[in-house]
Amino acid sequence: MIMNRSVSNSENFFIKTRSIFLWSHFLNTPFYTIYNMLSIILYKELHATPFQITAIIVLKPLTSLFSPYWSAWIEKRQDRLVSNISWANILKYVPFLFFPWVQNVWWCIFSFGLYMFFLRGVKPAWMEVIKLNIQGKSRERVFAIGSTIDYLGGAVLPISFAWILDDYAGSWCWLFFSTACVGILSTLLLISIPLNKGVYSPSTSSFNLKKSVFKPWRSSCQLIKEYPDFGRFQIGFMYAGTALMMIHATLPVYFVDSLHLSYKGIAFAIALCKGVSFALSSPFWVKLFHKVNIYYFCSIVTFFTALFPVFLLCGYFHISAPYIAYIIYGTMQAGSELSWNMSGPYFAGDRDSSPYTSLNVLAAGLRGCIAPVLGTLVLSLTNSMTVMCIAFLLCIIATERMRNYSKKYKEMSINY
Repeated sequence: MIMNRSVSNSENFFIKTRSIFLWSHFLNTPFYTIYNMLSIILYKELHATPFQITAIIVLKPLTSLFSPYWSAWIEKRQDRLVSNISWANILKYVPFLFFPWVQNVWWCIFSFGLYMFFLRGVKPAWMEVIKLNIQGKSRERVFAIGSTIDYLGGAVLPISFAWILDDYAGSWCWLFFSTACVGILSTLLLISIPLNKGVYSPSTSSFNLKKSVFKPWRSSCQLIKEYPDFGRFQIGFMYAGTALMMIHATLPVYFVDSLHLSYKGIAFAIALCKGVSFALSSPFWVKLFHKVNIYYFCSIVTFFTALFPVFLLCGYFHISAPYIAYIIYGTMQAGSELSWNMSGPYFAGDRDSSPYTSLNVLAAGLRGCIAPVLGTLVLSLTNSMTVMCIAFLLCIIATERMRNYSKKYKEMSINY
């Protein structure tokens, strides 16, 4: 009888958490879609300078270096998980509510950075909630469905938004306002997230400003020392992540100057090809995640990453190659999102997973500050083909490293 009651409670936690997680993604997708169009909107509507556009590009990875401070408050504090997620969901939208009345480029850039800060900062809390409330294979399935909602929305909604933006002058600020309101409404769901507590003891340490400033960095260094398996995962991911960011820094030059593609046409193809391939390939990645260890899984992901610059370069020979490249990219991204986000719960086992996810975010921020600059530097000295060849080599190195780690640590001592 007691066992049946325990199973019933676990099932209730699973059903309610899955429902809230997926509905929150659904309600947040419209805003995230228009948010990704902000740099183009600012350039066209508010005549933003190239420096201001560059500031937006730099802000995205830069916020990853600071967002772990938001998640630092939840380490070994399960009682703060729901409030951490709920407050972040409100605060990330607040600046956009002023867009109809404050149409200033720097205010928009500030809003962009603050949103990304909370979006990245809340990931450790979400991953810990999923780890506590959803058991076994269902974790990856639920996360994959949420990511699919994001990508399908990113493939379909830009077409609708583009129609509104083209036909109704000044509609951009009201699109941000209305979609932000919808996003804030999702907080009503988030505050009711159930929590299967009692896995580990909460921290009772008092607040110390100096310790708080260095806490995410110290925790990350300590984590790598204590669990070198996770450090090896970070090394492999760093190679492939650096390669992708180098490529993205050179894509505008490659598409416009080398392939002479129209922005509207390639943007539509990229959104559709990437979004659809992401959705179609997600079930395959979820099944594979449970059949092999995470290193071997990532070696397949990085191999797909290596194919991306190869097919981009084939655009010199046939116009269909970039479209195929983005079908490959969407497929790769589905596996990458799954492994990157679920690596925290995977390596943590019964321990608190938030420090693992925080380290992922910090690592993404570090390579995001270095790799685009490196890609731009190589591009200025050579050409886009050289950048993509370097990126291809980095991905091959990542694939080889992950395969070696997989062989060496085939029998991983992780309870998952």
